Amino acid sequence: MHYQIFFKMKTKYVCTLLSKRLMSSVSPSATQVQQPLNYVRGQRVDPSNQDKNERFSLISPATGEVIREVQSSGGNDIDQAVDISRKALKSWSQISAFERGKVLRKAAEIIRGRSEELARTEVLDTGKPIWEARYDIQGCADTIEYYGGLAVSHNGDFMKLDNGCFAYTVREPLGVVGGIGAWNYPFQMASWKSSPALACGNTMVFKPSPLTPLTAVMLAEIYKEAGLPDGCFNVIQGETTTGQLLSSHSGIDKMTFTGSVPTGSKIMEACAKDIKHVTLELGGKSPLIIFSDCQIDNAVKGAMLANFSNQGQVCSNGTRVFVERKIVDVFLEKLIARTKAMVIGNPNDENTTVGASINKQQAEIVLSYIKGAKQEGANVVYGGERIIPQDVSLKNGYYLSPCILSDCSDDMTVVKEEVFGAVMSVLTFDTEEEAVKRANNSEFGLAGGVFTRDLTRAHRVAGNMEVGSLYINNYNVYPVGVPFGGYKKSGLGRENGADTLDYYSQIKSVYVEMNDVDCPY
Repeated sequence: MHYQIFFKMKTKYVCTLLSKRLMSSVSPSATQVQQPLNYVRGQRVDPSNQDKNERFSLISPATGEVIREVQSSGGNDIDQAVDISRKALKSWSQISAFERGKVLRKAAEIIRGRSEELARTEVLDTGKPIWEARYDIQGCADTIEYYGGLAVSHNGDFMKLDNGCFAYTVREPLGVVGGIGAWNYPFQMASWKSSPALACGNTMVFKPSPLTPLTAVMLAEIYKEAGLPDGCFNVIQGETTTGQLLSSHSGIDKMTFTGSVPTGSKIMEACAKDIKHVTLELGGKSPLIIFSDCQIDNAVKGAMLANFSNQGQVCSNGTRVFVERKIVDVFLEKLIARTKAMVIGNPNDENTTVGASINKQQAEIVLSYIKGAKQEGANVVYGGERIIPQDVSLKNGYYLSPCILSDCSDDMTVVKEEVFGAVMSVLTFDTEEEAVKRANNSEFGLAGGVFTRDLTRAHRVAGNMEVGSLYINNYNVYPVGVPFGGYKKSGLGRENGADTLDYYSQIKSVYVEMNDVDCPY
Protein backbone atom coordinates (compact mmCIF):
# COMPACT_ATOMS: atom_id res chain seq x y z
CA MET A 1 0.00 0.00 0.00
CA HIS A 2 1.97 2.97 -1.23
CA TYR A 3 0.14 5.59 0.84
CA GLN A 4 2.45 8.47 -0.07
CA ILE A 5 1.41 8.28 -3.70
CA PHE A 6 -2.19 8.29 -2.61
CA PHE A 7 -1.73 11.29 -0.31
CA LYS A 8 -0.25 13.29 -3.19
CA MET A 9 -3.19 12.40 -5.38
CA LYS A 10 -5.88 12.57 -2.73
CA THR A 11 -7.11 16.13 -3.25
CA LYS A 12 -7.39 15.70 -7.00
CA TYR A 13 -8.90 12.24 -6.55
CA VAL A 14 -11.58 13.41 -4.14
CA CYS A 15 -12.53 16.28 -6.46
CA THR A 16 -12.92 13.77 -9.27
CA LEU A 17 -15.09 11.56 -7.08
CA LEU A 18 -17.33 14.42 -6.08
CA SER A 19 -18.12 14.99 -9.71
CA LYS A 20 -19.50 11.46 -9.95
CA ARG A 21 -22.57 9.88 -8.42
CA LEU A 22 -20.86 7.53 -5.98
CA MET A 23 -22.59 5.58 -3.25
CA SER A 24 -22.09 7.14 0.17
CA SER A 25 -22.07 3.81 1.98
CA VAL A 26 -23.17 0.17 1.78
CA SER A 27 -26.23 -0.51 3.88
CA PRO A 28 -26.27 -3.46 6.29
CA SER A 29 -29.36 -4.59 4.40
CA ALA A 30 -27.51 -4.73 1.06
CA THR A 31 -27.72 -7.92 -0.97
CA GLN A 32 -24.03 -8.79 -0.63
CA VAL A 33 -24.38 -8.51 3.15
CA GLN A 34 -27.57 -10.47 3.77
CA GLN A 35 -27.23 -13.26 1.22
CA PRO A 36 -25.55 -16.59 2.19
CA LEU A 37 -21.84 -16.04 2.83
CA ASN A 38 -20.50 -19.46 1.94
CA TYR A 39 -19.58 -19.88 -1.73
CA VAL A 40 -19.29 -23.43 -3.04
CA ARG A 41 -19.49 -24.84 -6.56
CA GLY A 42 -20.00 -21.41 -8.08
CA GLN A 43 -22.85 -20.12 -5.92
CA ARG A 44 -23.68 -18.65 -2.53
CA VAL A 45 -24.99 -21.32 -0.16
CA ASP A 46 -25.91 -21.66 3.48
CA PRO A 47 -23.78 -24.14 5.44
CA SER A 48 -25.30 -27.53 6.18
CA ASN A 49 -24.22 -27.11 9.79
CA GLN A 50 -27.22 -25.71 11.68
CA ASP A 51 -25.92 -25.93 15.25
CA LYS A 52 -27.19 -22.73 16.88
CA ASN A 53 -24.25 -22.76 19.25
CA GLU A 54 -21.92 -22.32 16.27
CA ARG A 55 -23.18 -18.95 15.09
CA PHE A 56 -21.46 -15.61 15.44
CA SER A 57 -22.56 -12.00 15.15
CA LEU A 58 -21.24 -9.76 12.40
CA ILE A 59 -20.82 -6.31 13.94
CA SER A 60 -20.19 -3.02 12.15
CA PRO A 61 -17.00 -1.50 13.64
CA ALA A 62 -18.19 2.02 12.78
CA THR A 63 -21.52 1.85 14.60
CA GLY A 64 -21.25 -1.17 16.89
CA GLU A 65 -24.55 -2.49 15.53
CA VAL A 66 -25.14 -6.16 14.79
CA ILE A 67 -25.46 -6.49 11.03
CA ARG A 68 -26.50 -10.14 10.96
CA GLU A 69 -25.87 -13.57 12.43
CA VAL A 70 -23.54 -15.92 10.54
CA GLN A 71 -23.58 -19.70 10.78
CA SER A 72 -20.18 -21.38 11.08
CA SER A 73 -19.30 -24.12 8.63
CA GLY A 74 -18.95 -27.59 10.12
CA GLY A 75 -17.11 -30.74 9.20
CA ASN A 76 -19.52 -31.72 6.43
CA ASP A 77 -19.21 -28.27 4.88
CA ILE A 78 -15.42 -28.52 4.87
CA ASP A 79 -15.58 -32.01 3.37
CA GLN A 80 -17.87 -30.81 0.60
CA ALA A 81 -15.77 -27.73 -0.23
CA VAL A 82 -12.54 -29.74 -0.32
CA ASP A 83 -14.13 -32.49 -2.41
CA ILE A 84 -15.48 -29.98 -4.93
CA SER A 85 -12.09 -28.26 -5.07
CA ARG A 86 -10.42 -31.64 -5.71
CA LYS A 87 -12.76 -32.39 -8.58
CA ALA A 88 -12.28 -28.93 -10.10
CA LEU A 89 -8.50 -29.35 -9.82
CA LYS A 90 -8.50 -32.09 -12.46
CA SER A 91 -9.55 -29.72 -15.22
CA TRP A 92 -8.18 -26.40 -13.94
CA SER A 93 -4.66 -27.78 -13.53
CA GLN A 94 -4.71 -28.95 -17.16
CA ILE A 95 -5.73 -25.60 -18.61
CA SER A 96 -2.81 -23.72 -20.11
CA ALA A 97 -1.11 -21.08 -17.99
CA PHE A 98 -2.04 -18.52 -20.63
CA GLU A 99 -5.75 -19.29 -20.25
CA ARG A 100 -5.51 -19.22 -16.46
CA GLY A 101 -3.81 -15.85 -16.73
CA LYS A 102 -6.63 -14.53 -18.93
CA VAL A 103 -9.15 -15.36 -16.20
CA LEU A 104 -7.12 -13.51 -13.58
CA ARG A 105 -6.62 -10.47 -15.79
CA LYS A 106 -10.34 -10.35 -16.51
CA ALA A 107 -11.06 -10.57 -12.78
CA ALA A 108 -8.77 -7.57 -12.20
CA GLU A 109 -10.71 -5.63 -14.83
CA ILE A 110 -14.03 -6.45 -13.13
CA ILE A 111 -12.66 -5.42 -9.73
CA ARG A 112 -11.67 -2.02 -11.09
CA GLY A 113 -15.15 -1.58 -12.52
CA ARG A 114 -16.75 -2.43 -9.17
CA SER A 115 -14.11 -0.80 -6.97
CA GLU A 116 -16.45 1.66 -5.25
CA GLU A 117 -18.95 -1.02 -4.25
CA LEU A 118 -16.14 -3.25 -3.00
CA ALA A 119 -14.49 -0.40 -1.10
CA ARG A 120 -17.75 0.65 0.58
CA THR A 121 -18.42 -2.97 1.58
CA GLU A 122 -14.88 -3.18 2.96
CA VAL A 123 -15.60 -0.07 5.06
CA LEU A 124 -18.75 -1.67 6.48
CA ASP A 125 -16.73 -4.80 7.29
CA THR A 126 -13.59 -3.19 8.76
CA GLY A 127 -14.32 0.39 9.84
CA LYS A 128 -11.32 1.76 7.92
CA PRO A 129 -11.59 5.13 6.12
CA ILE A 130 -13.03 4.97 2.61
CA TRP A 131 -9.91 6.38 0.94
CA GLU A 132 -7.83 3.55 2.43
CA ALA A 133 -10.39 0.97 1.35
CA ARG A 134 -10.37 2.34 -2.20
CA TYR A 135 -6.63 2.11 -2.35
CA ASP A 136 -6.69 -1.45 -0.98
CA ILE A 137 -9.14 -2.58 -3.65
CA GLN A 138 -7.15 -1.00 -6.47
CA GLY A 139 -4.00 -2.64 -5.13
CA CYS A 140 -5.72 -6.02 -5.14
CA ALA A 141 -6.72 -5.55 -8.77
CA ASP A 142 -3.07 -4.84 -9.56
CA THR A 143 -1.93 -7.96 -7.70
CA ILE A 144 -4.40 -10.23 -9.48
CA GLU A 145 -3.46 -8.71 -12.84
CA TYR A 146 0.22 -9.19 -11.99
CA TYR A 147 -0.18 -12.91 -11.35
CA GLY A 148 -2.37 -13.20 -14.43
CA GLY A 149 0.53 -11.90 -16.48
CA LEU A 150 3.14 -13.93 -14.61
CA ALA A 151 1.37 -17.28 -14.93
CA VAL A 152 2.68 -18.08 -18.40
CA SER A 153 6.31 -17.40 -17.46
CA HIS A 154 6.42 -19.71 -14.45
CA ASN A 155 8.12 -22.62 -16.17
CA GLY A 156 10.74 -25.25 -15.55
CA ASP A 157 14.28 -25.52 -16.91
CA PHE A 158 16.08 -27.50 -19.62
CA MET A 159 19.52 -28.99 -18.92
CA LYS A 160 21.76 -30.46 -21.61
CA LEU A 161 23.78 -33.41 -20.29
CA ASP A 162 26.60 -35.65 -21.56
CA ASN A 163 26.32 -37.79 -24.71
CA GLY A 164 23.17 -36.13 -26.00
CA CYS A 165 21.15 -36.85 -22.86
CA PHE A 166 19.13 -34.12 -21.25
CA ALA A 167 16.81 -33.33 -18.37
CA TYR A 168 14.02 -30.88 -17.82
CA THR A 169 11.91 -29.72 -14.93
CA VAL A 170 8.19 -29.00 -14.84
CA ARG A 171 6.36 -26.74 -12.42
CA GLU A 172 3.13 -28.40 -11.28
CA PRO A 173 0.40 -27.26 -8.88
CA LEU A 174 0.37 -28.52 -5.31
CA GLY A 175 -3.33 -29.37 -5.38
CA VAL A 176 -6.05 -28.03 -3.12
CA VAL A 177 -4.92 -25.02 -1.08
CA GLY A 178 -6.56 -23.99 2.17
CA GLY A 179 -6.40 -20.29 2.98
CA ILE A 180 -7.21 -18.41 6.19
CA GLY A 181 -7.24 -14.61 6.16
CA ALA A 182 -6.97 -11.92 8.82
CA TRP A 183 -9.50 -9.16 9.48
CA ASN A 184 -7.39 -6.06 8.86
CA TYR A 185 -7.22 -6.43 5.05
CA PRO A 186 -9.95 -8.95 4.15
CA PHE A 187 -10.15 -8.41 0.38
CA GLN A 188 -6.38 -8.21 0.14
CA MET A 189 -5.97 -11.47 2.04
CA ALA A 190 -8.28 -13.29 -0.34
CA SER A 191 -6.62 -11.71 -3.39
CA TRP A 192 -2.99 -12.14 -2.33
CA LYS A 193 -3.55 -15.81 -1.52
CA SER A 194 -5.91 -16.89 -4.28
CA SER A 195 -4.33 -15.23 -7.33
CA PRO A 196 -0.89 -16.92 -7.17
CA ALA A 197 -2.54 -20.21 -6.17
CA LEU A 198 -4.90 -20.11 -9.15
CA ALA A 199 -2.15 -18.92 -11.49
CA CYS A 200 -0.20 -22.10 -10.70
CA GLY A 201 -3.21 -24.32 -11.40
CA ASN A 202 -4.29 -24.99 -7.82
CA THR A 203 -7.81 -24.72 -6.47
CA MET A 204 -8.62 -23.13 -3.12
CA VAL A 205 -10.89 -23.28 -0.09
CA PHE A 206 -10.66 -19.91 1.66
CA LYS A 207 -11.88 -18.95 5.13
CA PRO A 208 -11.98 -15.21 5.87
CA SER A 209 -11.89 -13.89 9.41
CA PRO A 210 -15.29 -14.13 11.13
CA LEU A 211 -14.95 -10.40 11.87
CA THR A 212 -14.82 -9.52 8.14
CA PRO A 213 -16.59 -12.16 6.04
CA LEU A 214 -18.16 -10.08 3.27
CA THR A 215 -15.74 -9.26 0.48
CA ALA A 216 -14.12 -12.69 0.01
CA VAL A 217 -17.48 -13.93 -1.26
CA MET A 218 -17.68 -10.99 -3.65
CA LEU A 219 -14.23 -11.94 -4.97
CA ALA A 220 -15.50 -15.47 -5.57
CA GLU A 221 -18.40 -14.08 -7.63
CA ILE A 222 -15.99 -11.88 -9.59
CA TYR A 223 -13.77 -14.88 -10.37
CA LYS A 224 -16.78 -16.75 -11.72
CA GLU A 225 -17.81 -13.78 -13.85
CA ALA A 226 -14.26 -13.68 -15.19
CA GLY A 227 -14.50 -17.29 -16.34
CA LEU A 228 -13.11 -19.29 -13.43
CA PRO A 229 -14.74 -22.74 -13.48
CA ASP A 230 -17.08 -23.59 -10.61
CA GLY A 231 -15.35 -25.19 -7.66
CA CYS A 232 -11.93 -23.62 -8.22
CA PHE A 233 -12.36 -20.96 -5.51
CA ASN A 234 -14.66 -21.77 -2.62
CA VAL A 235 -15.36 -19.69 0.49
CA ILE A 236 -16.39 -21.05 3.87
CA GLN A 237 -17.25 -19.00 6.94
CA GLY A 238 -16.50 -19.85 10.52
CA GLU A 239 -14.59 -19.23 13.70
CA THR A 240 -11.68 -21.10 15.28
CA THR A 241 -13.13 -24.60 14.99
CA THR A 242 -13.78 -24.15 11.27
CA GLY A 243 -10.18 -23.07 10.74
CA GLN A 244 -8.93 -26.09 12.65
CA LEU A 245 -11.05 -28.42 10.53
CA LEU A 246 -9.70 -26.86 7.35
CA SER A 247 -6.02 -26.89 8.31
CA SER A 248 -6.15 -30.48 9.55
CA HIS A 249 -8.18 -31.83 6.61
CA SER A 250 -6.43 -34.68 4.81
CA GLY A 251 -7.61 -33.38 1.44
CA ILE A 252 -5.72 -30.09 1.78
CA ASP A 253 -2.26 -30.05 0.19
CA LYS A 254 -1.11 -26.64 1.41
CA MET A 255 -2.20 -24.08 3.98
CA THR A 256 -1.61 -20.35 3.73
CA PHE A 257 -2.40 -18.27 6.80
CA THR A 258 -2.14 -14.67 7.95
CA GLY A 259 -2.64 -13.90 11.62
CA SER A 260 -1.11 -14.29 15.06
CA VAL A 261 1.97 -16.31 16.00
CA PRO A 262 0.09 -18.67 18.38
CA THR A 263 -2.50 -19.52 15.73
CA GLY A 264 0.18 -19.86 13.06
CA SER A 265 2.07 -22.27 15.27
CA LYS A 266 -1.05 -24.42 15.70
CA ILE A 267 -1.67 -24.45 11.95
CA MET A 268 1.93 -25.46 11.32
CA GLU A 269 1.53 -28.27 13.84
CA ALA A 270 -1.66 -29.47 12.13
CA CYS A 271 0.05 -29.37 8.74
CA ALA A 272 3.01 -31.35 10.04
CA LYS A 273 0.84 -34.41 10.60
CA ASP A 274 0.18 -34.75 6.87
CA ILE A 275 3.44 -33.07 5.74
CA LYS A 276 1.47 -30.25 4.13
CA HIS A 277 3.15 -27.26 2.53
CA VAL A 278 2.60 -24.10 4.57
CA THR A 279 2.97 -20.34 4.18
CA LEU A 280 2.64 -18.19 7.30
CA GLU A 281 2.50 -14.39 7.51
CA LEU A 282 2.47 -13.66 11.22
CA GLY A 283 3.07 -10.87 13.69
CA GLY A 284 5.62 -8.14 13.97
CA LYS A 285 7.16 -5.56 16.27
CA SER A 286 9.08 -3.72 13.64
CA PRO A 287 11.76 -1.06 14.23
CA LEU A 288 12.07 2.29 12.48
CA ILE A 289 15.45 4.02 12.90
CA ILE A 290 15.59 7.78 12.35
CA PHE A 291 19.04 9.37 12.15
CA SER A 292 19.76 13.04 12.82
CA ASP A 293 20.77 13.68 9.20
CA CYS A 294 17.33 12.67 7.88
CA GLN A 295 14.90 14.96 6.11
CA ILE A 296 12.86 15.38 9.27
CA ASP A 297 9.47 16.16 7.73
CA ASN A 298 9.73 12.98 5.65
CA ALA A 299 10.76 11.05 8.76
CA VAL A 300 7.69 12.32 10.62
CA LYS A 301 5.42 11.30 7.76
CA GLY A 302 7.15 7.94 7.55
CA ALA A 303 6.67 7.34 11.27
CA MET A 304 2.97 8.13 10.94
CA LEU A 305 2.59 5.75 8.01
CA ALA A 306 4.45 3.17 10.06
CA ASN A 307 2.01 3.46 12.97
CA PHE A 308 -1.33 5.07 12.18
CA SER A 309 -2.49 3.54 8.88
CA ASN A 310 -5.63 1.42 9.23
CA GLN A 311 -5.97 2.50 12.90
CA GLY A 312 -2.58 0.91 13.54
CA GLN A 313 -3.94 -2.53 12.70
CA VAL A 314 -1.09 -3.49 10.36
CA CYS A 315 1.28 -6.41 11.03
CA SER A 316 4.32 -4.68 9.51
CA ASN A 317 3.93 -1.43 11.44
CA GLY A 318 7.16 0.16 12.68
CA THR A 319 5.93 0.69 16.22
CA ARG A 320 9.40 0.88 17.79
CA VAL A 321 10.59 4.27 16.56
CA PHE A 322 14.27 4.81 17.41
CA VAL A 323 15.14 8.51 17.08
CA GLU A 324 18.70 9.82 17.39
CA ARG A 325 18.78 11.68 20.70
CA LYS A 326 19.90 15.05 19.30
CA ILE A 327 16.72 15.46 17.20
CA VAL A 328 14.08 13.76 19.37
CA ASP A 329 12.57 17.03 20.67
CA VAL A 330 12.02 18.57 17.23
CA PHE A 331 10.83 15.20 15.91
CA LEU A 332 8.18 14.94 18.63
CA GLU A 333 7.10 18.55 18.14
CA LYS A 334 6.48 18.04 14.43
CA LEU A 335 4.95 14.62 14.96
CA ILE A 336 2.44 15.82 17.53
CA ALA A 337 1.41 18.79 15.40
CA ARG A 338 0.78 16.58 12.38
CA THR A 339 -1.02 13.89 14.38
CA LYS A 340 -3.38 16.48 15.90
CA ALA A 341 -4.56 17.30 12.37
CA MET A 342 -5.81 13.75 11.77
CA VAL A 343 -9.61 13.55 11.51
CA ILE A 344 -11.38 10.88 13.57
CA GLY A 345 -14.89 10.04 12.45
CA ASN A 346 -17.25 8.31 10.06
CA PRO A 347 -15.18 5.96 7.88
CA ASN A 348 -17.43 6.74 4.90
CA ASP A 349 -16.62 10.46 5.02
CA GLU A 350 -14.02 11.59 2.51
CA ASN A 351 -12.10 13.68 5.06
CA THR A 352 -11.80 11.01 7.75
CA THR A 353 -8.24 9.78 8.32
CA VAL A 354 -8.88 7.68 11.45
CA GLY A 355 -11.70 5.17 11.41
CA ALA A 356 -12.96 2.69 13.98
CA SER A 357 -11.13 -0.11 15.75
CA ILE A 358 -12.34 -3.49 14.55
CA ASN A 359 -14.29 -4.14 17.76
CA LYS A 360 -14.58 -3.41 21.47
CA GLN A 361 -12.24 -6.22 22.46
CA GLN A 362 -9.38 -4.98 20.28
CA ALA A 363 -9.89 -1.38 21.40
CA GLU A 364 -9.71 -2.46 25.03
CA ILE A 365 -6.51 -4.41 24.33
CA VAL A 366 -4.94 -1.28 22.85
CA LEU A 367 -6.05 0.89 25.78
CA SER A 368 -4.70 -1.68 28.25
CA TYR A 369 -1.27 -1.51 26.59
CA ILE A 370 -1.32 2.29 26.89
CA LYS A 371 -2.30 2.07 30.55
CA GLY A 372 0.48 -0.44 31.18
CA ALA A 373 3.00 1.77 29.38
CA LYS A 374 2.18 4.69 31.68
CA GLN A 375 2.57 2.44 34.71
CA GLU A 376 5.99 1.35 33.44
CA GLY A 377 7.17 4.94 33.03
CA ALA A 378 6.25 5.95 29.47
CA ASN A 379 4.85 9.40 28.84
CA VAL A 380 1.71 9.82 26.71
CA VAL A 381 2.51 12.98 24.76
CA TYR A 382 -0.58 12.70 22.58
CA GLY A 383 -3.76 10.64 22.17
CA GLY A 384 -4.41 7.18 23.48
CA GLU A 385 -8.03 7.78 24.43
CA ARG A 386 -11.42 6.61 23.28
CA ILE A 387 -13.17 9.29 21.24
CA ILE A 388 -16.95 9.53 20.87
CA PRO A 389 -17.67 11.18 17.47
CA GLN A 390 -20.31 13.89 17.29
CA ASP A 391 -22.38 11.75 14.91
CA VAL A 392 -24.71 9.91 17.30
CA SER A 393 -24.92 6.92 14.95
CA LEU A 394 -21.25 6.23 15.74
CA LYS A 395 -21.51 6.35 19.54
CA ASN A 396 -21.23 2.56 19.92
CA GLY A 397 -18.20 2.27 17.65
CA TYR A 398 -14.73 2.22 19.20
CA TYR A 399 -12.68 5.16 17.98
CA LEU A 400 -9.24 5.73 19.49
CA SER A 401 -7.02 8.76 19.06
CA PRO A 402 -3.57 7.84 17.68
CA CYS A 403 -1.17 7.51 20.61
CA ILE A 404 2.42 8.76 20.87
CA LEU A 405 4.53 7.47 23.77
CA SER A 406 7.85 9.07 24.71
CA ASP A 407 10.45 8.12 27.32
CA CYS A 408 10.12 4.47 26.34
CA SER A 409 12.66 1.74 27.07
CA ASP A 410 13.31 -1.61 25.43
CA ASP A 411 12.07 -3.64 28.40
CA MET A 412 8.57 -2.13 28.44
CA THR A 413 5.73 -4.46 27.54
CA VAL A 414 4.37 -2.03 24.95
CA VAL A 415 7.78 -2.00 23.25
CA LYS A 416 8.22 -5.79 23.23
CA GLU A 417 4.73 -7.03 22.31
CA GLU A 418 2.56 -6.46 19.24
CA VAL A 419 -0.24 -4.06 20.19
CA PHE A 420 -2.07 -4.01 16.85
CA GLY A 421 -3.32 -0.50 17.36
CA ALA A 422 -2.19 3.07 16.68
CA VAL A 423 0.41 3.24 19.47
CA MET A 424 3.86 4.61 18.60
CA SER A 425 6.69 4.00 21.07
CA VAL A 426 9.47 6.58 20.68
CA LEU A 427 12.92 5.54 21.91
CA THR A 428 16.25 7.38 21.69
CA PHE A 429 19.71 6.18 20.65
CA ASP A 430 23.19 7.62 20.27
CA THR A 431 25.07 5.39 17.78
CA GLU A 432 24.26 3.37 14.69
CA GLU A 433 25.65 0.19 16.22
CA GLU A 434 23.44 0.64 19.28
CA ALA A 435 20.33 1.30 17.21
CA VAL A 436 20.77 -1.76 15.01
CA LYS A 437 21.51 -4.03 17.95
CA ARG A 438 18.40 -2.88 19.80
CA ALA A 439 16.28 -3.03 16.64
CA ASN A 440 17.24 -6.69 16.13
CA ASN A 441 16.50 -7.58 19.75
CA SER A 442 13.07 -9.01 19.00
CA GLU A 443 11.52 -12.42 18.35
CA PHE A 444 9.91 -10.90 15.27
CA GLY A 445 11.46 -9.90 11.97
CA LEU A 446 8.71 -8.81 9.61
CA ALA A 447 9.79 -5.31 8.59
CA GLY A 448 11.97 -2.34 9.47
CA GLY A 449 12.87 1.11 8.26
CA VAL A 450 15.62 3.70 8.26
CA PHE A 451 15.56 7.44 7.54
CA THR A 452 18.88 9.07 6.64
CA ARG A 453 20.42 11.15 3.87
CA ASP A 454 23.55 8.97 4.02
CA LEU A 455 22.83 6.18 1.55
CA THR A 456 26.00 4.32 2.47
CA ARG A 457 24.75 4.16 6.04
CA ALA A 458 21.24 3.30 4.84
CA HIS A 459 22.45 0.24 2.90
CA ARG A 460 24.75 -0.78 5.75
CA VAL A 461 21.86 -0.68 8.22
CA ALA A 462 19.60 -2.51 5.76
CA GLY A 463 22.19 -5.26 5.47
CA ASN A 464 22.42 -5.67 9.24
CA MET A 465 18.69 -5.62 10.01
CA GLU A 466 17.11 -9.04 10.65
CA VAL A 467 13.85 -8.41 8.81
CA GLY A 468 12.11 -9.56 5.63
CA SER A 469 11.12 -6.11 4.34
CA LEU A 470 13.27 -3.01 4.84
CA TYR A 471 12.25 0.51 3.87
CA ILE A 472 14.80 3.27 3.24
CA ASN A 473 13.32 6.78 3.62
CA ASN A 474 9.77 5.46 3.49
CA TYR A 475 7.53 2.94 5.24
CA ASN A 476 4.68 0.48 4.58
CA VAL A 477 5.23 0.48 0.84
CA TYR A 478 4.10 -2.70 -0.92
CA PRO A 479 4.54 -2.31 -4.69
CA VAL A 480 3.20 -5.25 -6.67
CA GLY A 481 6.04 -7.63 -7.46
CA VAL A 482 8.11 -6.94 -4.33
CA PRO A 483 8.03 -10.04 -2.08
CA PHE A 484 6.55 -9.56 1.39
CA GLY A 485 7.23 -11.77 4.39
CA GLY A 486 9.31 -12.03 7.54
CA TYR A 487 12.22 -13.52 9.41
CA LYS A 488 12.13 -15.31 12.77
CA LYS A 489 8.63 -15.76 14.23
CA SER A 490 7.12 -13.41 11.65
CA GLY A 491 6.47 -16.27 9.28
CA LEU A 492 7.48 -18.59 6.48
CA GLY A 493 7.33 -17.92 2.75
CA ARG A 494 6.65 -14.77 0.75
CA GLU A 495 3.62 -13.09 -0.79
CA ASN A 496 3.08 -10.43 -3.48
CA GLY A 497 6.13 -11.28 -5.63
CA ALA A 498 7.27 -13.63 -8.37
CA ASP A 499 8.84 -15.83 -5.67
CA THR A 500 5.35 -16.52 -4.34
CA LEU A 501 4.59 -18.83 -7.26
CA ASP A 502 7.33 -21.17 -6.02
CA TYR A 503 5.35 -21.60 -2.79
CA TYR A 504 2.24 -22.70 -4.72
CA SER A 505 3.94 -25.19 -7.04
CA GLN A 506 6.25 -28.17 -6.94
CA ILE A 507 9.06 -29.27 -9.26
CA LYS A 508 9.06 -32.48 -11.24
CA SER A 509 12.45 -33.47 -12.71
CA VAL A 510 12.53 -35.58 -15.87
CA TYR A 511 15.72 -37.32 -17.09
CA VAL A 512 15.87 -38.44 -20.73
CA GLU A 513 18.38 -41.10 -21.80
CA MET A 514 19.42 -40.96 -25.49
CA ASN A 515 21.78 -43.94 -25.50
CA ASP A 516 21.82 -47.61 -24.53
CA VAL A 517 21.51 -48.19 -20.81
CA ASP A 518 24.90 -48.63 -19.14
CA CYS A 519 24.33 -51.30 -16.50
CA PRO A 520 26.98 -53.34 -14.66
CA TYR A 521 24.55 -56.15 -13.81
